Amino acid sequence: MHRLMENIERYLMSCRELTAFCSQNGWIDNKSLYYEIIEQNDHHVIALVQFEEILMEGSGSLAGRVPCQGRLRLTLDRYGEVRAAELL
Repeated sequence: MHRLMENIERYLMSCRELTAFCSQNGWIDNKSLYYEIIEQNDHHVIALVQFEEILMEGSGSLAGRVPCQGRLRLTLDRYGEVRAAELL
């Protein structure tokens, strides 16, 4: 289970699918990234993902943070590595 959690965390830190949960075209703050496994079997994991979206002004200064969340179905291979993500 611990290895699976590491695999999921590593995948989420770089997956593009999370940007679909951003509401204002900002950046995902990986330091705020949190997920919870809602459902799991040998082939996939359903995860509730939460993070803060960082908003920047044109001058490059921080304009604000927006909480974001959504659900993903993470498809696993036989080694427990995440192979794909699908928005739910």
